[in-house]
Amino acid sequence: MQDPFYTKTKRKKASQFIRFDAWLDSSLYDFFQSLGRGYQTFSDIMAKFKVTGFRRLLIELLSDGLSFLAIGLVLMTALALPSFYATASGEFNNTEDYSVTFLDRYGNEIGRRGIRTDDSVPLETLPIYMIQAALATEDRRFYDHFGIDVVGITRALITNVRANSVVEGGSSITQQLAKNLFLTSERTFERKIKEAFLALWLETHYTKDEILKLYFDRAYMGGGNFGIAAAAEYYFGKTVQDISLAEAAMLAGLFKAPTKYAPHVDLAAARARANEVLTNMVQAGFLTEGQVTAARRAPATPVERTNEINSPNYFLDWAFEKVKVLVADERDSVSFVVRTTIDPVLQSHAEESVNSILREEGQAYRVSEGAMVVLEPNGAVRAMVGGTDYGKSQFNRATNPERQPGSSFKPFVYATALESGRYSPDTVISDSPICIGDWCPRNYGRSYAGRVTLKNALTRSINTVPVRLSQSTGRGPIADLAHKMGIENDFPVTRSLPLGVISTSVIDMASSYAVFANGGYRAKAYGISRITTLRGQTVYDARNQPPPERVLSEKTVVGMNEMLRSVVTSGTGRRADVPGTPAAGKTGTTQSYRDAWFCGYTGNYVAAVWYGNDNYSRTNNLTGGRLPAQTWQKFMAYAHSNIDIKELPGADFTRIEDPIAPSSNTSEDADTILQRPPSLTPDAGEKLRQLHQLFDQLHTSIEADIDPDSQRHAALNAHQEKSGL
Repeated sequence: MQDPFYTKTKRKKASQFIRFDAWLDSSLYDFFQSLGRGYQTFSDIMAKFKVTGFRRLLIELLSDGLSFLAIGLVLMTALALPSFYATASGEFNNTEDYSVTFLDRYGNEIGRRGIRTDDSVPLETLPIYMIQAALATEDRRFYDHFGIDVVGITRALITNVRANSVVEGGSSITQQLAKNLFLTSERTFERKIKEAFLALWLETHYTKDEILKLYFDRAYMGGGNFGIAAAAEYYFGKTVQDISLAEAAMLAGLFKAPTKYAPHVDLAAARARANEVLTNMVQAGFLTEGQVTAARRAPATPVERTNEINSPNYFLDWAFEKVKVLVADERDSVSFVVRTTIDPVLQSHAEESVNSILREEGQAYRVSEGAMVVLEPNGAVRAMVGGTDYGKSQFNRATNPERQPGSSFKPFVYATALESGRYSPDTVISDSPICIGDWCPRNYGRSYAGRVTLKNALTRSINTVPVRLSQSTGRGPIADLAHKMGIENDFPVTRSLPLGVISTSVIDMASSYAVFANGGYRAKAYGISRITTLRGQTVYDARNQPPPERVLSEKTVVGMNEMLRSVVTSGTGRRADVPGTPAAGKTGTTQSYRDAWFCGYTGNYVAAVWYGNDNYSRTNNLTGGRLPAQTWQKFMAYAHSNIDIKELPGADFTRIEDPIAPSSNTSEDADTILQRPPSLTPDAGEKLRQLHQLFDQLHTSIEADIDPDSQRHAALNAHQEKSGL
């Protein structure tokens, strides 16, 4: 019987998706089966090349070596990309920006800065032993390698490993030239890679002789000289074509370390190095031992350079930086002649004043360094002492703006008060304890004078009075006036500002005090009068500068001169008084006696003197009224002899008419009295030079007009006249 609840359903046919799935499965199966059979076939074929044992080790090493070589080449190419850019630019390194010859205010040469170079000497005119000395010492295989001396590098590596230090270099002359032309002297792996690529580039673009010529012209030879031609002229006073074998050996020895082996720096080291060069020439087969014997027995002797030792080197360094700024837009020349403002007589005595005081009393006060700047009231620098010994330290303490002026800053405070119109030198103010917050300044003697005048307060260098004045005028106007008068570096405006807790330089202090000396006008220190090219074209002339701006009123200047004159006659600066000269100034001593100053002026000159130690260690209670004031007085007494003494408005002094020095030229204390010799004015000196040039031109023209034939004819006529024919 059929179940009444049963319903028969029809079975669906296989869908398209099932058929696709079956096709996919079978296809994948067939693919992997084929892949397996292919791999098996490949394995069977490669099994025929299977290497085992020692041969497998060699092949593995070769394979890894090629892999690392490829990686290294990619890395070296990446590092060498800057070299490609350098060659693409077509520009070489500048040896130095400028070549400058400096003259003093009278037109006499006092020194040079920048480069000395001469690339006009052809390679074929050089002495053969000059070339041999360079090749024997720097690159014996120069004409055999492709720019990189693999043999030389290997030999140097072995030598250095044996010595356990770098005693021999492996760079070829081409590599050294690449460094000179394109790179710096930093010792890095990256630079060596660049050097190698550039050496290859040079070898493909220049001949061997051209590379050697460039090397001789661009190598630094010490003393500011680039190239052997300039070095020969500088060290031996002759052209490179005329140098001897001994001199050529000394020049060739400079390639390795020009500063160390420069003959004017260490003659013994230079001669020892030259002896090594002669040995190298014998070992390289260029000369025999007999041929170098004479050069060994009579080593080269450089010309004397005492005039450069006596040059005002601190001033020249400072002036050179100024020249670079003034000629920055000059494109037609890199060689200049600079007329400076320096007075060689005053410069010499300024150096002697500082050094003699230090020799006599420096040890007692535990002070080792000093600096001094002398200006005329218009800002012209007449002398600059940047330290006691330029040979030991080229750090210029006269221009370094990192010393606190102490109480020598107080005139800025008093000048601000007088400029306000509410104060005068006779204004009475209280000298009593004062506090600003938790800061309570005290006087040097830890005592107070009560009610005093401004003149008396500045004369005695009282501390509380300028602090009270700063509260009245504001500290901002004091800082502004200090900047207007000549303090160039920035400093924080703090409550201790009136007591000189700032940083400044000796030259800025001298410039600032010049405002009091010249009647209230800004007097920025300058050391350059005129700059011309070697062809005589004027690049800069100080006379074309705009007139100075007025900083202080005449009334303020008169008041400040009155007060600062009192400092010298009856205050802390009594040791700076110069009889018969209206001297004025201010002492300065900083906290813990680290700095001692005297800044002063007359109608003729302004000078700032500083003493201290480079490491900022404290002195033995040295104050500005001691060594700085003594140095200032010693210099000014000399500088004001045999000149017209100019008056100082507001400064009370007694003029000494026609001073007569003792016949013995000594004082009552048997001290030698030095007097400045009378000198010509710059204009008079210039006229004498022009007259001398005219006579030289006339003499030259006369010699040119009289040739040998005319000379013989004139002699014959004279003989005939004498004989009566």
